[in-house]
Amino acid sequence: MTRPRPFQQVDVFTATAGFGNPLAVVLDGEGLDDEALQRFARWTNLSETTFLLPPSAAGAAQGADYRVRIFTPGGELPFAGHPTLGSAHAWLQAGGRPRQPGRLVQECGVGLVMLKQSPAGDRERLAFAAPALRRSAPSPTQLAKVAQALGLKAAQIEAAQLLDNGPVWLGLLLADADTVLSVRPDHAALKALGVKVGVAGLPAQEPAPLLIGRSNREARAFGQAARQAAAAAAPASIDLEVRAFAAPIGVEEDPVTGSLNASLAQWLIADGRLPARYVAGQGQCLGRDGRVHVERDADGQVWVGGDVATCIAGTATL
Repeated sequence: MTRPRPFQQVDVFTATAGFGNPLAVVLDGEGLDDEALQRFARWTNLSETTFLLPPSAAGAAQGADYRVRIFTPGGELPFAGHPTLGSAHAWLQAGGRPRQPGRLVQECGVGLVMLKQSPAGDRERLAFAAPALRRSAPSPTQLAKVAQALGLKAAQIEAAQLLDNGPVWLGLLLADADTVLSVRPDHAALKALGVKVGVAGLPAQEPAPLLIGRSNREARAFGQAARQAAAAAAPASIDLEVRAFAAPIGVEEDPVTGSLNASLAQWLIADGRLPARYVAGQGQCLGRDGRVHVERDADGQVWVGGDVATCIAGTATL
């Protein structure tokens, strides 16, 4: 029998609603079978919908604060990043109180995931501890087929790894951020290949400022004003541009992807391609402007954080 259940829709990896990755959260998923969960996830038509439950006996014994089940329109996921941050935010907004202040423990298919709250200006920002990563080199045949589906030439791919932290992604480091933004994938071909693909690229180095008017006061003033105006007009700088293509699970392009960014961070920091702290941008090609805050701590743990904005709060009947 259906009944009203507390519900939120939140926007993840943004402080301003409408620029991140939306998530539907049913805060009371008890008594719903798998068919009902999947049907509601298809109905929301979002990349992910989550259902919160009390922790299992085993999870509670290990300190879990709540349990979450994560569904795409096409199936259930053992772990995903933006649903982890969004579910934690919704749980806290609904009055959830973690056993340890400032720290949350989420139980999901991949096991227990730790989260922390950190000050971020006038608000708190959530970050999750990236699950352990398994990675390996893709086969040349698979890589060639994926490159063809993305319209990429071999020379545009600097590095490739199969990344598995629950979800499995084929991660491609491309020549630069502009190459990432120019990709026009054949989603049907990617679906047929059965592979989710994440592409990333570093922004091109900015040219050195023009040395104008060293002996001319007006020229110096003009140059400074021009640089200030350009800085004011430009979006917040990022260190990595990311896109995620997931046609095999019913999502052609995901706006902002926590699990992919987590595995990219573990790979690219370990290989010395990125510093221990950086900001990734994702969603430009979909009209979004997501920001993913990544940090590897002194113990080697990678944390993936982002802001969350509540958009809708009420009830859903299911």
